Amino acid sequence: LSSRAPVRVPSSSQLSTRAFRQASGISSPRNLDQSKMNFAAVAQKEVGETPLKVVQIDGQVLLKIIKHCKECMPSLVTGQLLGLDIGSTLEVTNSFPFPSRATTDADEEGTDGASYQLEMMRCLREVNVDNNTVGWYQSTYLGSYQTVELIETFLSYQENIKRCVCIVYDPYRSMQGCLALKALKLKDSFMEVYRAGDLSSETLTKSGITWQDIFQEIPVSISNPTLHATLIQQLETDTSANQADFDRLVLSTNPYLEKNLEFMTECLDDLQTESQKLSFYQRTLARQQQQQAQWLQKRRAENFQRRAAGEEALPEEDPSNPVFKALPEPSKLESLLITDQINNYCSQINQFAAQGMEKMYLMHGLHTDN
Repeated sequence: LSSRAPVRVPSSSQLSTRAFRQASGISSPRNLDQSKMNFAAVAQKEVGETPLKVVQIDGQVLLKIIKHCKECMPSLVTGQLLGLDIGSTLEVTNSFPFPSRATTDADEEGTDGASYQLEMMRCLREVNVDNNTVGWYQSTYLGSYQTVELIETFLSYQENIKRCVCIVYDPYRSMQGCLALKALKLKDSFMEVYRAGDLSSETLTKSGITWQDIFQEIPVSISNPTLHATLIQQLETDTSANQADFDRLVLSTNPYLEKNLEFMTECLDDLQTESQKLSFYQRTLARQQQQQAQWLQKRRAENFQRRAAGEEALPEEDPSNPVFKALPEPSKLESLLITDQINNYCSQINQFAAQGMEKMYLMHGLHTDN
């Protein structure tokens, strides 16, 4: 797996507004009676007023996500999140996986994915299950999710959904005894700049956009209904330790650290490549400005001679001249994403190395006592 392999979210997220309303059960604005506004419409109206503070995911939904991601390893998978957007809380109450097909026809895959998504939402609506789309989930490999494809998917979802999140689950990191789960959304400031289409250094500097201003991590809380919590309590045994506790005591940290260092090295090489592109652009721009100055000096000397001869002066700018052709400035988006990815790898290495040192000290203490 590549350290920056994108996860293809089916283009079913690009549902038309009419199809989205049909699947979600939202009436047309013409037929919507303000005096009989339903709960979903009220919640949608308050979306822009209250910032999103927490993503509350049902325990059963979390188990479905984990099961889907682990069963399809090492392939990266994705699926739909359904629930309600209420005030500052985004409740995720249901989910279903997207079908993964080995096909080379992107258009056919997108059409099949859209039909499958629409049919699933209609079926859920018929059995009176929450069918309001609130985002999607996807699996990742060692936290490699910062891609342009993820940003494009966010924008396509937000054409119909004002607030949506992406839940990223890392099954490989979870094998080390922790739940590697994140809820992400795009920051509004970055979204405005990205939609404008100008991601040059000057624009990003004026807007104050850095690699830290792309994704925003939303706190995740896991909740269970009372009946589920009661059942779990009855099923609990007297054993004081479970499998996750034993996984935390595994001393073989080398494979995980090696993979993180390997991927971080690849990201550093990619960042150097982006830096070389920017340096090449700056050298080319300086060379072009020098050629423009030489051409302008030559044209002014020619105009001086023409004025002395009583002839009309030539214009000092010639748009048809290749010297005056504007050079496209390379986008800095890829550099920002790579920098964010490097920071993620450094955090994982720091966290896992600290846990490894704690295990070593624990084992040293046990051997000393024995």
